[in-house]
Amino acid sequence: MRLAFPIYRPAAALAVAAALAACGQSQHAGFGGFPPAEVTTQVIAPRNFPVAFEYVGQTLGSKDVEVRARVTGIIEKRLYQEGASVKAGQPLFTIDPKPYAAQVAQAQAELVRAEAQKAQAERERARLAPLAERKAIGQKEADDAASNAEFAAAAVQSARAKLDELKLNWGYTNVVAPISGLSSRAMKSEGSLATANDTLLTVISQTDPIWVGFSVSENEQLRLTRAVAAGALALPKDNAYDVTIKLSDGSTFPRRGRINFADTRVNPSTGTYEMRAEVVNNDAALKPGQFVRVVLRGAERKNALAVPQVAVLDGPQGKFVYVAAKDKDGKDIAQPQPIVVGDWVDADGGNLFVIDSGLKAGDNVIVNGVARLQPGGPIKLASSAPASGAPTAPGSPAKAPSGAASK
Repeated sequence: MRLAFPIYRPAAALAVAAALAACGQSQHAGFGGFPPAEVTTQVIAPRNFPVAFEYVGQTLGSKDVEVRARVTGIIEKRLYQEGASVKAGQPLFTIDPKPYAAQVAQAQAELVRAEAQKAQAERERARLAPLAERKAIGQKEADDAASNAEFAAAAVQSARAKLDELKLNWGYTNVVAPISGLSSRAMKSEGSLATANDTLLTVISQTDPIWVGFSVSENEQLRLTRAVAAGALALPKDNAYDVTIKLSDGSTFPRRGRINFADTRVNPSTGTYEMRAEVVNNDAALKPGQFVRVVLRGAERKNALAVPQVAVLDGPQGKFVYVAAKDKDGKDIAQPQPIVVGDWVDADGGNLFVIDSGLKAGDNVIVNGVARLQPGGPIKLASSAPASGAPTAPGSPAKAPSGAASK
């Protein structure tokens, strides 16, 4: 049996020694054998941020009118183009008018008969009245003649009212648009039976202005109310928000709107507060029923702390940032700091996360070079970015996170 003995190689020993020496030097040069990461920091300071709220909404006509048959009959003809714009008073349908024309003729004849009976009764009363005064006839006979004249007058009024009613029904056989707007499809075709006050013929939506309905959850409303009470948030008075509409393809509708209704009650079915915006739509670019996103601007977050989004990292315990700190030897190191983030805002030419907790004014947050950092690792401060408390240019827009609509 042969025994194996290690072979002493001078070249290998030199390599190991060089590696150990390099490791020893790296203890002073960097972390894990790398030189200190060069980073840029930013001192955060409280400031006011414009803030926006975004919700899912749906367009609806400012007036939605159901056009129903007001008389019973057979639909003879549709007189409008389905889906086209219609004007108030424009004919839409014709219901067979012949039965109603016959009823009007009969009522006119009844009125003539009633008027003839009234004339006869008046003549009879006029003839008997002098005789009663001279006691030539009994008073009862004269009174009966006067009553008959009054009954005849009442019959004339009844016949005239009946005639007016039948003429009105005859007119209802010509169904017209009650308002101007966009028409819907015809719910009944020619030849179908329309029942008075029941059969829906079509729907007309007034689309200028158009309304956009959306809802704010009860939790969201409570959060905003508490923030306002704490002085951390200022909302525009009387809901005077600047309303922007985003379409389904991501584009922004060119005209702004305003809030014209905000319910003070919670809908028990959805647990939300209903709100509604009004937008000028004279070119009918928005159609009823579209799903859109409603962005409300005009609120302001007071004395908030914010950091660039690039500085915020995700860890096993949640989000955190690196803060420039000193170790026991006075050297600069990257200290991880857990944070709770709120909304994000678009300010200072970039996106910022509002910090709800975890940081305080004056913290020196690392904003560039975070990819090479390790907790407690050494860093080299290259430069400092402008403090996040620098004033924002007037009119800088703000956004809420995409999930704000479902809060």
